[in-house]
Amino acid sequence: MASHIALGKKGESIAADYLRLHHYNIIAINWRYRRKEIDLIAWEENCLVFFEVKTLASDLFGWPEQHVDASKRRHVQAVASAYMDHMPQLPKMIRFDVIAITFQPNGGHELLHMKDAF
Repeated sequence: MASHIALGKKGESIAADYLRLHHYNIIAINWRYRRKEIDLIAWEENCLVFFEVKTLASDLFGWPEQHVDASKRRHVQAVASAYMDHMPQLPKMIRFDVIAITFQPNGGHELLHMKDAF
């Protein structure tokens, strides 16, 4: 497995653990529609939340949240729309969040959860 893919999977695992700790009910991980996917989908109370998880090995090239550009936002919104087409009843509220994870040289990581990011 390519190192960037392994890094992304590690970041998604950290994000999922964080969400469980904060009482989100995760209902899908890496939900795919055609060739696109949403990293995490979860319920927070009565709100369906779609998560884009961005992970970088260091802050050498900026912060992960800077890599969620307009194209990525459109991609996530399109896949979210396809996901909701499969739901028997539409949620009252939806939200798009970004979880940015940056690994530190000491082996730790920094996590930033941006609610209602777009």
